[in-house]
Amino acid sequence: MIKPSYIQLLESGEFERRVNSAWKILESCTMCPSECKVNRLQGELGTCYSRAFPIVSSFTPHFGEEPVLSGVRGAGNIFFGNCNLNCVYCQNYEISQNRRRELEHEISCEKLADIMLELQKAGCHNIGLVSPTHFAIPILKAIFIAAQKGLQIPIIYNSNGYDSVETLKLFEDVIDIYLPDFKYGNNDYGKDYSKVDGYFSHAGKAIREMYRQVGNALSYEDGLVVRGLIIRHLVLPNDLSETEQVLKYIAEEIDKDIHVSLMSQYYPTNKAAKYILLNRTVRESEYNKAIALMEKYGLHNGWIQEPESSTNYRPEFENSRKNPFNNI
Repeated sequence: MIKPSYIQLLESGEFERRVNSAWKILESCTMCPSECKVNRLQGELGTCYSRAFPIVSSFTPHFGEEPVLSGVRGAGNIFFGNCNLNCVYCQNYEISQNRRRELEHEISCEKLADIMLELQKAGCHNIGLVSPTHFAIPILKAIFIAAQKGLQIPIIYNSNGYDSVETLKLFEDVIDIYLPDFKYGNNDYGKDYSKVDGYFSHAGKAIREMYRQVGNALSYEDGLVVRGLIIRHLVLPNDLSETEQVLKYIAEEIDKDIHVSLMSQYYPTNKAAKYILLNRTVRESEYNKAIALMEKYGLHNGWIQEPESSTNYRPEFENSRKNPFNNI
């Protein structure tokens, strides 16, 4: 059995030193590229509308990730509430954008560690941190606590891509599997549809840092990925994701051998109806064009979805916090 990297970091004593040093960031938060510099330890709220401790909106074995991550027993996904983006089409908007309400689901780092251990006990192959960026530091502490108590399965950092390079460096030898989104191929669309500055610029740098840490190859054990980088790209209607620029950047600025998960599952939800160019699903011709672009730039590793994927993967957090993906 391949041990996760954080086990060795724990045994060396470096993990504890890193957690203690990182906690100070919460006094003037620069955890993500928004750099609000609020004192979250004093309860001040920045762009993500979150205090110092993590908001856990749901946790469950999840079978909707890439097959090499979900396996037969599921990924142990932990869905964090609120977000450092404000995507107008967010599929998880029930927990990402009902920000005042989700504060009620704030828990301690110790409780988050217990959730990780509970998912491990349930047989999950890994721990999936879904939208972890704005809670990176408390999550780091929770992993440390869980590792002390016997956590020994890989951890997936499943982020929206709007991550700080300096924060990601704190996760070196802690996270074995990076699963970032690369949403847009320019900064303008990031501003228009996710309401942040410099998305393309920051996401590119963040993914390069993830690549530096784990490289381009996927390491497997019993058919499941235990280490590596998988970049997700959601194709949007009317090319509002600037797919060619995203794929070109991956191929020319990072590595053609990186695994890319090209997703067709977009459907208009949240506030998308107010944006005429977003108010429909992706046409099969649009998705086929995206597949052709992967071939054009030599991106030969990864996964594609079926055209009907837009009718699947629709979470219902309002109806079931325990199993929001019971339609998968």
